[in-house]
Amino acid sequence: MSQFGEGRLLSVVIPVYNELDTWRVLVKRVAAADAAGMRKQILLIEDGSSDGTREQLREFSNEDDGSDVDCRVVFHEQNAGKGAALRTGFAAATGDIVIIQDADLEYDPDDYPILLTEILEDRADVVYGSRFACGRPESIMPANYAANRFLTWLSNRFTGLKLTDMETCYKAFRREIIRSIPLEQDRFGFEPEITAKVARCGARVVEVPISYVGRTHEEGKKIGWRDGLKAIWCIMKYGFGK
Repeated sequence: MSQFGEGRLLSVVIPVYNELDTWRVLVKRVAAADAAGMRKQILLIEDGSSDGTREQLREFSNEDDGSDVDCRVVFHEQNAGKGAALRTGFAAATGDIVIIQDADLEYDPDDYPILLTEILEDRADVVYGSRFACGRPESIMPANYAANRFLTWLSNRFTGLKLTDMETCYKAFRREIIRSIPLEQDRFGFEPEITAKVARCGARVVEVPISYVGRTHEEGKKIGWRDGLKAIWCIMKYGFGK
């Protein structure tokens, strides 16, 4: 794998809400993943879980696992939403590059080099990992796929970007870019908001293909149709420069 990032730091921001035990598997995967030679800082933002995740993370935050990976937990007193958790994580991140990682195991940390190399080789300031660059993954239902494609198309009409997957979790940023953008959406409206704002600030945005294994709502997927309606509202709001 590429080692262009040797001597540099990657901050992995992980919002965590009701991911009992799942977060443990994810942290191990992130810690073990190649990051194009970069050192890793893992930031777990516990967002007011009610299923025992919070208690697990309190114990974890007091453990010394002997790892050379800097892993920290930040606790929200109550559930505030993914966007709010990401703002907390971005403020705490000290890495040269900041990447978003969901805690639900849908996205594979082994894809990090694909995203990071675009920034490390100075071809991009922001990188989106597309689930749809090679078509619809089998784990995504046709209706969800159609909704995602519509939201991405609508976003592109406002931003001028040519993305295939605006709603993707995997977004990597130069730290100075993400720290310079004021963000306000608390839930999943973060995705269209950040997309509109990185486009407006003139950042170089590149999209690369990634792997993906989706969950069902029965398995814990949290986004719903109301979030889709809110996304349309956010696309128009931030697309018009609000």
